Amino acid sequence: MLVAQITDLHLGFDPGNPDEYNRQRLDRTLATLMAMTPRPDLLLATGDIADNGDDGESYRRFRAATKDLPFPVCPAMGNHDSRDAFLAEFPETESESGFIQYAIDHLPVRILVLDTLEPGRHGGGFCEIRAAWLRARLAEAPGRPTMIALHHPPIETGLSWMTENPEADWVLRLRAIVEAHPNIVAMVAGHLHRPMVTRWAGTALAVCASTAPLVALDMEEMDAEAPDERPMIVADQPWLALHYWNGRELISHFETVEDHEVLARFSPARQPLIRMLKEERAKG
Repeated sequence: MLVAQITDLHLGFDPGNPDEYNRQRLDRTLATLMAMTPRPDLLLATGDIADNGDDGESYRRFRAATKDLPFPVCPAMGNHDSRDAFLAEFPETESESGFIQYAIDHLPVRILVLDTLEPGRHGGGFCEIRAAWLRARLAEAPGRPTMIALHHPPIETGLSWMTENPEADWVLRLRAIVEAHPNIVAMVAGHLHRPMVTRWAGTALAVCASTAPLVALDMEEMDAEAPDERPMIVADQPWLALHYWNGRELISHFETVEDHEVLARFSPARQPLIRMLKEERAKG
């Protein structure tokens, strides 16, 4: 099983421009995924699809960009998104009790997509209604390997301004559920515009960096009352993630979307090395 992830597209940052910078970055990212062998089984788009979710045009741009992909595209809601505007453009997306949450059941690892959008709040939210849905879905298949996809990582990151309160009600509510279900093999998230990996509530948490420009790596405390002109957003290359299930573990790979300088190729000169490595693995 190979699941691709993109996040934080922020389409519509340049309103009225269908060829905006963020759309160009998305198109390059999707082209990279299309060129891969093997191709992903599906694509998770883990939130902030739009920069201003109330602008339905952003979701029309997302549909135009993804409509011809040969694999399913599975969205999650981020803090910049609007459920109503998204569902108006994508009415086929599953929702329950007003939240865009659903299970993906056809792969070796079950995926549960959560809705952590809390209107008016930059950070996440996960109310009891959403928590009850998650408990019910986990109770359906307690022994099946399961991955959780969401927008907001429920962690204190150390970054100067992109972080979460680990004692927030929504974080504690989600933590209690995850800790109680050892079949959750991983969680994948976005929101932070940087790649991160940690262990949280007894499972792995992999944060994919953004398709849109990245948050600068800055771990110095920020004084909200003293602007100091430090970098906040940088125009690094778009990122994507590939989550590979080998039958035992979920392994997350991260990649930038750019032309990498090639320093070695699989040539006859390197054939002995490849043969040796394959024979070594076969022997165990």
